[in-house]
Amino acid sequence: MRIAVGGSSGLIGSALVQALHQRGDEVVRLVRRAPQHPDEREWDPGRLAVSGPGLADVDAVVSLAGAGIADQRWSEARKQLLRSSRLDTTNTVVTALAGADRCRTFLSGSAVGYYGDGGEAELEESAPRGQGFLAELVEDWELAALRAPVRTVLLRTGLVLSGEGGLVGRLAPVFRLGAGGRIGTGEQFQPWISLRDEVAAVLHLLDSDVDGPVNLVGPRPVRNTELTRALGRALHRPTLVPTPTRALDLLLGPQLVREALLASQRVLPTRLVGLGFVHRDTDLSDTLGELLRG
Repeated sequence: MRIAVGGSSGLIGSALVQALHQRGDEVVRLVRRAPQHPDEREWDPGRLAVSGPGLADVDAVVSLAGAGIADQRWSEARKQLLRSSRLDTTNTVVTALAGADRCRTFLSGSAVGYYGDGGEAELEESAPRGQGFLAELVEDWELAALRAPVRTVLLRTGLVLSGEGGLVGRLAPVFRLGAGGRIGTGEQFQPWISLRDEVAAVLHLLDSDVDGPVNLVGPRPVRNTELTRALGRALHRPTLVPTPTRALDLLLGPQLVREALLASQRVLPTRLVGLGFVHRDTDLSDTLGELLRG
């Protein structure tokens, strides 16, 4: 297939492009600048435009674009950027697909933030939307994607674990200094998935006929305390001192901390498993140990 990928330079996008090439697909990378390589095509989300033939010559689109949720404090300007970086790119794809008869599939990035703080409840795809800015943002993002005139899959992704970046990449330096610890009570559930399972799941969904939301998480969500201890063991560092919530509030702002770090999300990959997908990485300690080996 010929597949257009938005967000191809990110952690998931770059791994996905490599996997698509390895299985023999042709990739068109959507970039926000003048193309510098034959496989690149410029898109301008501000104008809802894709250059050249647009998306008329592709079989599927995967859009993973979006500013980092927890990279900065949630000022009003930052919130607007979090929205526009997702809604504008999604609307650009939807607009371009309006006259693209060849394309049959749109896989749109989404997040488990949709569920808000679910406490101890097990959250399958049928669970209602949660409360807060992040849950509302994800809902609007998904509603925009569902306007596409093709089969549309919403990739509700959890914490993606990789030795090259993502959550582990950001936390590892802190833990290596011996300063890593649980956040808050540590009782909140955090759904995780390895990068290779994330990419494999996206490929699986490209080849399926399912539509709607699919939770891209591992089969066993863990509490923050377990995640903290597993990361400490993998790095051979103690995790005895909790991370002060007050310090996080000062650094990132209380709303971001409450919705992105303290919210409990016991999310299950019900639809993904029902489609016959088999996770390779199901044990958190083994996965972190492999990612951080050496």
